[in-house]
Amino acid sequence: MTDQALSPETAIAGKPTSASRTTLSHIMTGSDTNLLGTVHGGVIMKLVDDAAGAVAGRHSGGPAVTASMDEMVFLEPVRVGDLVHVKAQVNWTGRSSMEVGVRVLAERWNESTPATQVGSAYLVFTAVDAEGKPRPVPPVVPETERDRRRYQEAQIRRTHRLARRRAIKELREKRAADGIDDQ
Repeated sequence: MTDQALSPETAIAGKPTSASRTTLSHIMTGSDTNLLGTVHGGVIMKLVDDAAGAVAGRHSGGPAVTASMDEMVFLEPVRVGDLVHVKAQVNWTGRSSMEVGVRVLAERWNESTPATQVGSAYLVFTAVDAEGKPRPVPPVVPETERDRRRYQEAQIRRTHRLARRRAIKELREKRAADGIDDQ
């Protein structure tokens, strides 16, 4: 594996998965809770977006904006006093977009028990220039079998996102052609 791998479309040197992988850790406090007394899902989603944004910016070498969030899954509630670890990495890259995979783990701040996975998400980021226009990103170079699996799964998710977007556009165009006003 070489970090000098070049993409024929962009001629930008590839970056290994490990180059931008990061973990964001945060202890949950009372101000993070919802009406049920557990940590609000929106707080977790912000941490997910923050970690994914850091990874996307590192990988692309500059600003990147959230384009979409897929499959945000909450597996277990997070409680006040939990130390939350948000682990993120680039799974796949296109010309100007990147899919970032995120795992959310939680452990009690005062116990030495292993962290438990409490959530996961996939986000798509677009690298942007100073004018907010999409700019090229380096290809991601998977380093391990796990990275290669994540890359392949990300390609499947991308295919599904594009097909869903196309199907919705076609449906809306048909409804408009039939004179149905959905506004």
